[in-house]
Amino acid sequence: MTIPKILVVDDEKNITEILKSYLEREKYIVITAHDGPEALYLAGLEKPDLIILDLMLPGLSGEEISKKLRGDGSRVPIIMLTAKTALEDKVYGLGVGADDYVVKPFSPQEVVARVKSMLRRNDPDQVSLTDVLVLAGGDLEIDTPAHRITWQNRDLNLTPTEFNLLLYLAKHPGRVFSRAQLAEAIFGYDSASEDRAVDAHIKNLRQKMHKEGIPQLIKTIYGVGYKYEED
Repeated sequence: MTIPKILVVDDEKNITEILKSYLEREKYIVITAHDGPEALYLAGLEKPDLIILDLMLPGLSGEEISKKLRGDGSRVPIIMLTAKTALEDKVYGLGVGADDYVVKPFSPQEVVARVKSMLRRNDPDQVSLTDVLVLAGGDLEIDTPAHRITWQNRDLNLTPTEFNLLLYLAKHPGRVFSRAQLAEAIFGYDSASEDRAVDAHIKNLRQKMHKEGIPQLIKTIYGVGYKYEED
């Protein structure tokens, strides 16, 4: 089994050292960076399995790094660290490609729990090799082992969280899930207070699907939540 490699990025060296220590206790390989350009360089060189990324960095912000990685087609899971407390700022982090976020000050144990959850949900060894869904009359195919979604044989460039969100809904067509249920299923922790985060991921997913000419397959059930349904 390959040991996951994690890139921890924060301009405060005490934060990177604390997280490094806690993550290494869990037997992860940890590399650190303290500014934007170094982080982007190491992300390309080391090919980490997950990035813990501070939002405010010298040289290049976490937002810019996330946009750059997603623009280059990277699907590496990103957990954003942010000292901003406004809900709009946190949701914005998800809009530029982050999969999850943790607000400072945080407990290292919480970050480790988020890391474990994210890696577990993106581990190909944890899924059935026959887990391939063919939907929408054959136009939409979700290949779970390959972590690949195609529409009419064209790849959809989704973040890990967007992939898992669409997969989860598509596995239960017609069933309505609340935001809290989706957060629990996708993130692996009780996030009833983070409804807007789920909304942000749904919005991003819909925009990418619309761009590829995919009909509206994710329906909003007002006052309840969301479901996958083919017209």
